[in-house]
Amino acid sequence: MKTFYYSLGLLFGLMFISCSSDNDVTENPLQNENPEPSEIRAIDLSAYDNNNRVMMQAFYWDVEPRGEWWTLLTGKLDEWASSGIDRLWLPVATKGQSGGYSMGYDISDYFDFGEFEQHGTVETRFGSRTELETLIAEAHNNGLEVIADIVINHNSGGGEEYNPYRDKNTYTLFDEEHGNASGMFNRNYENFYPNSTSSYDDGSLFYAEQNLDHNQEYVQNWLWKNDNSVAKYYKNVMGFDGWRFDYVLGYEPWVVKMWLEEVGGFSVSELWDGNATVLADYADETGSGVFDFSTFYKLEEAMDRYNDLTYLDQEMLWKTHPDKAVTFTANHDTEKDENADNHIAADNKLKAYAYILTHPGYPTIFYSDFENDAFKAPIKQLIKIHNSIATGETEIVYADNDEYIMKRKGTAENPGLILYINTSSSLKKRMVQTQWNNSYLIDYTSSTSTTPQTSKSGEAPLEAPANGYAIWSIADVQ
Repeated sequence: MKTFYYSLGLLFGLMFISCSSDNDVTENPLQNENPEPSEIRAIDLSAYDNNNRVMMQAFYWDVEPRGEWWTLLTGKLDEWASSGIDRLWLPVATKGQSGGYSMGYDISDYFDFGEFEQHGTVETRFGSRTELETLIAEAHNNGLEVIADIVINHNSGGGEEYNPYRDKNTYTLFDEEHGNASGMFNRNYENFYPNSTSSYDDGSLFYAEQNLDHNQEYVQNWLWKNDNSVAKYYKNVMGFDGWRFDYVLGYEPWVVKMWLEEVGGFSVSELWDGNATVLADYADETGSGVFDFSTFYKLEEAMDRYNDLTYLDQEMLWKTHPDKAVTFTANHDTEKDENADNHIAADNKLKAYAYILTHPGYPTIFYSDFENDAFKAPIKQLIKIHNSIATGETEIVYADNDEYIMKRKGTAENPGLILYINTSSSLKKRMVQTQWNNSYLIDYTSSTSTTPQTSKSGEAPLEAPANGYAIWSIADVQ
């Protein structure tokens, strides 16, 4: 059906010799055909593959059940792959100071994936090394890449030692007896700020006393240069395909750039900043993708904080760097944070997903949202739309306090779509200039059952339900 919407006008032009005003939808010659509703149906979205996919954040904060997470995820891979997901972002997979309770961000041993007895446990919170290796292998069998969460600024769980550069004891001794049972990448106070070669601390360091000094050759060798470095071991031995860099404010951008130059792979950096220019500059400097906090905060402002959808017409990373913008509506931090300004309310979640899954960028789906019974089916449909007809030039057609209309213009082989978000308490309708002439349209989210017709010049009366959204594209008429 790919050529249908191009031939439709010609077909009806031959069937109906006379036609009316170009701008009068009610007199569109298509209306004279008046097909039965059963004859107007959705096009087969599987026939339109735009090569776009989405990433799954495969965890939330304090996942349960402890010790079984890798096995639980393995059982979900078939469904996720068939839904259009192409990457899994896993939590920090190695031993943290909190042992079996650790989410990994209090990292202690970079090479203990759940095989050494330390911090009160052998397995990590997520399971054993064998179970992780099974998960990675099965993900690859399903065509999914696996992304490692990398914490390379702050360390936790080391032994106490006297630190002459701070003139006090610090927990900076990491060896086989002190939080580093693997014996790989042993370190002490000389490898953290400050030391005999570096005094850097601009106030952004997290756990400043145990923040690695990336300027040291020893640290660089163990993190990414050596054959048995963290980066190369994770890639070549464990099978990880890419990187999520945690809290990049804790070290300089050149660290990420050098890491990627050494080992490559997909990457996304957590630079928690809502300024699109700051994010763009970081992406340019490092070559890494970045989480698009500029879009996240505009969605929160538009739908929660200010109830004004004109915020969606402001500066966002996806507008200038669509290939580097990793968009999202929630993550493990925003969902556990009590600060309402770092959180998109549940009532607005699906509208936010409709936004990121129709606009440019690489969307991320949050595990807890996908596994929510109320959200799963709508999100699956949005992913299907994203991977098929969410393509072509983007045009914001209209925005006011409670309406937002955006057009993806498609290509010669793909019809594209129109997104209509409505945050008011009543149905909204608006005449919209579409890219389709003499065509019937369908809402591919099934939020509305109307099948409007476009005029010869492409105008059509579109609508969106109260506190909801619709995604319009061409219909197949039999």
